[in-house]
Amino acid sequence: MDSFGNTIKTARETKGLLLRQVAAALDIDQAIISKFERSERRPSKEQVEKFADFYELDRTALITAWLSDKIASVLHYEDNIEEILKVAEEKTRYLKNKGR
Repeated sequence: MDSFGNTIKTARETKGLLLRQVAAALDIDQAIISKFERSERRPSKEQVEKFADFYELDRTALITAWLSDKIASVLHYEDNIEEILKVAEEKTRYLKNKGR
């Protein structure tokens, strides 16, 4: 269960790329990418998709890692996490069906 940051850092290191090379290719500041890799800052969905394309990673898996990081950062102090997630899932299904 890797975080978004660990996933992109591992991909960069596997390809033998420096942060500055990735920054130039994606037109994202090197310091910001470093913060993404350390999970100190959250990218936009558009940026997540750029990383997926650049590193040739599965988009769905990378978006899942990114979203789960976001959700975990909001919920980790709560006592009733399971109930919150259950209700959120129900609301999400309702909104998805409503939009059809």
